[in-house]
Amino acid sequence: MEIKVPLFNLQKENHKIWEEIKDPLATLFKESKFILGEEVKKFEEEFAAYCGTKYAVAVNSGTSALLLSLLASGVRKGEEVITVPFTFIATVEAIIFAGARPVFVDIHPQTLTLDVEKLEKAITSKTRAIIPVHLFGEVCHMEPLMEIARRYNLLVIEDACQAHGAEYLPWNKKAGSMGECGCFSFYPTKNLGGWGEGGMVVTDNPELARRIKMLRDHGSVRKYLHQMVGLNCRMESFQGLILRHKLKSLEERNSKRRELAFLYHNLLKDLKEIVIPRSPPYSKGVFHLYVIRTSQREELKRYLERQGIQTGIYYPLPLHLQESLKFLKYRKGDFPVSEKLSQEVLALPLYPELDKETVIWITTQIRKFFKSPT
Repeated sequence: MEIKVPLFNLQKENHKIWEEIKDPLATLFKESKFILGEEVKKFEEEFAAYCGTKYAVAVNSGTSALLLSLLASGVRKGEEVITVPFTFIATVEAIIFAGARPVFVDIHPQTLTLDVEKLEKAITSKTRAIIPVHLFGEVCHMEPLMEIARRYNLLVIEDACQAHGAEYLPWNKKAGSMGECGCFSFYPTKNLGGWGEGGMVVTDNPELARRIKMLRDHGSVRKYLHQMVGLNCRMESFQGLILRHKLKSLEERNSKRRELAFLYHNLLKDLKEIVIPRSPPYSKGVFHLYVIRTSQREELKRYLERQGIQTGIYYPLPLHLQESLKFLKYRKGDFPVSEKLSQEVLALPLYPELDKETVIWITTQIRKFFKSPT
């Protein structure tokens, strides 16, 4: 079936900026300085300022951002790191490759982020850190989470890979700026997406920033002088250039996402067969994805695909039930909210280039499926 409305439309976004960046890219090509460099340094400075932090360290992916944050923070083998089972596996991979053991806490059924009321029960004498995931562009409830972290002397490393520009309203702080550090992905489909892979760690801790800079570059302070065993997690120069340019319009593009999300809200709010996403009162979300919930997800997905509307499922199997994580010894039924939502969530097309008429048409098709008149 021909796709009339894709879930994402990177072609429209990137074609719009080509005329503005082709000359700087040509200059970069002539200079042939392809790794880190001035463009990446400037992007780090500008992204730190945008997030309201003192430092930002660019890396090659969101996964690397999480892993290097854990390593630089001194998380060690035998320690535990708490996170959620309803997220992309990179969150947990970083914990495992840092040598620690992931411990899961279920998500809240309304916010789809970590259920803070269940957090304290998961803390043990081995717990070292918490990784709250700001899922689908909404911020986790950070005030009670940070209070628990302070009480137990735990690190908080924010997974803000889907929340560029989202804000925690009680503190007027952006996602990523509230814990010891915040981790971002610049995968092409993210609200701030590059032309390939990319990531960033933001922090107010100068020692943490220093250690992450070394870890991303083979543990070196300068070429061939290695103070620690590190990795190759450096950002490419052209990604810094592209992301610097895109950062200028991020607030405007996030506002457009909110505008389209609210249109979806108004057109679908009376449908009893679905649950629409709602920003909790403490979160100014950026709608990385517009995710509805319905017990008829598979049937609705197939119907919309026949109309040429692409949708997405995030995440069809919670992490505690994944084959690769069987060694954690979790079982079906351990995290019922995550398990239930994994069978219900469906992402609808949402990106700044989407026009209102198309959103109206998509919701009309959804109403036809449920046989509900507009």
